[in-house]
Amino acid sequence: MHHILVVDDDPTVAEVVTGYLTRAGHTVTGAGDGETALSEADRHRPDLVVLDLMLPGGLDGLEVCRRLRRTHGHLPVIMLTARGDEEDRILGLEVGADDYVTKPFSPRELVLRVESVLRRSAPTSAPPLRAAGLALDPTARRATRNGTDLALTLREFDLLAFLLRHPGRACTREELMREVWGWDFGDMSTVTVHVRRLRAKIEDDPANPALIRTVWGVGYRFEAPGETPGEAAGDA
Repeated sequence: MHHILVVDDDPTVAEVVTGYLTRAGHTVTGAGDGETALSEADRHRPDLVVLDLMLPGGLDGLEVCRRLRRTHGHLPVIMLTARGDEEDRILGLEVGADDYVTKPFSPRELVLRVESVLRRSAPTSAPPLRAAGLALDPTARRATRNGTDLALTLREFDLLAFLLRHPGRACTREELMREVWGWDFGDMSTVTVHVRRLRAKIEDDPANPALIRTVWGVGYRFEAPGETPGEAAGDA
């Protein structure tokens, strides 16, 4: 059982989402605006937040997500948006959302996405990974670069871990969507945005990336100059 915070000012949507998540075995807390959402997140320390993009008052979903990232670090966030515009989806991913669902949506699909994110956020006994000054400990879900902690979201961590496990291999966006997000379908811009965010955190020059290289027409390849990336013993 997980504790999920549902943030939506539409009572009907909130009731439906809460009902489906409760029947799936989760405990659900609700909030109808941004200020209440932040207060409830501090009070209950949820395992995941389902967050509407459009909220009343001075804090919209984007700003709530930004503040949750600053105060709650790796807390997974799935964003709901009533708009289908790609720009809105990308904005949500840019501020740190791990996934998004566009309204109108299937409540069952939302539950599946919630459970997929929760499953991937669970502790694992996988061995540490090291390459190019990067060190990832999947058990502690901690990542460092040259000894300095990296503030990675859930998806950023999983994406980097996957690339480190497959050094030198061109990975397609479809493969990354399937292996990192757990979906056989989806908007490939999700992968593109997360790669861009990850580059901003691990590359010396994100505009000219040396580690996560673009393979035009295919996807991305992780390269560690002068090293053989892979699994390593010891703490990350």
